[in-house]
Amino acid sequence: MPDKHPLRFGILGAARIAPDALIKPAHQVSDVEVTAIAARDPARGREFASAHNIPRVHATYTDLINDPDLDVIYNPLPNSLHCEWSIAALRAGKHVLCEKPISSNAAEAERMAKAAEETHLLLGEAFHYSYHPLAERVRQLLRDGAIGRLTHLEARFTVPMSPKNNIRFDWSLAGGATMDLGCYPLHMLRNFSGLTPRVLRATARIGPPNIDVAMDIDLELNGGVSARVSCSMAQDATLMILFTARGERGELNVVNPVAPHRGHQLTLKTADGEKKETVPGDATFTHQLRAFAAAVRGAAKFPTDGAAAVANMRVIDDVYRAAGLPLRGT
Repeated sequence: MPDKHPLRFGILGAARIAPDALIKPAHQVSDVEVTAIAARDPARGREFASAHNIPRVHATYTDLINDPDLDVIYNPLPNSLHCEWSIAALRAGKHVLCEKPISSNAAEAERMAKAAEETHLLLGEAFHYSYHPLAERVRQLLRDGAIGRLTHLEARFTVPMSPKNNIRFDWSLAGGATMDLGCYPLHMLRNFSGLTPRVLRATARIGPPNIDVAMDIDLELNGGVSARVSCSMAQDATLMILFTARGERGELNVVNPVAPHRGHQLTLKTADGEKKETVPGDATFTHQLRAFAAAVRGAAKFPTDGAAAVANMRVIDDVYRAAGLPLRGT
């Protein structure tokens, strides 16, 4: 691993999320440079590189991951391509930051985590929200018993979307509302509480064959804590991102825990009254990139690594089973 130059990132695909998730944050993180890209459409790759001042454009994904001047591969490809190309990048000696959900299913995630272990390289799942100071504030309040013993958790992520030319509505690309949106609140249950969720039942609203455009999920966590998660990408959905924790002595509500840099509010209700606060911080993606670079350098652990990703994908698989839908990628 280089010790005299910034970590050099290459991007797999000209994805719309890449500017916010990597390119802009790289301008804020001195230890990171974005130096190469490869796209399925070479013309699109050249156009993207020109727009974002990326020096090199490779003709193929294989050429990118084999570039000896790269240290890290960022993988924002469709879910169905996360496993194949992340493992290929690891085998080529590159660390990998992969978009969420990390794979199509838990079996793929297990193969990815094993490849990272065997190559002694970092595989990170890009749950960017978890690296913002707001997430740590929520964890701290629940850990310190601000609302007493937990009794119930709720999380909702709903965003209206059009199915036209949208990979989220494509079964062959491992699409679905639970994959794209529900993965966040499912992840929050464990991340914020430190408890392990178990799926009790799930009900899907089906759009295209095998595609959940909405999902309602009932779960239970250790110690008798109940939980409910809802997600929707239906065109009639209302934009909503919420997390609620209820305890024996109060309630914690968080508006927009996913992208707090775009506005959020934390409300704590106890017998002492109601307190509202916001938690300052940079963009979630910037915090994530700093944490990833530090982990690559060996200075810290990256909590949303391959092993953690396997646990989250197992819950997602259980949701699809409970809803009577086939697992993605099978």
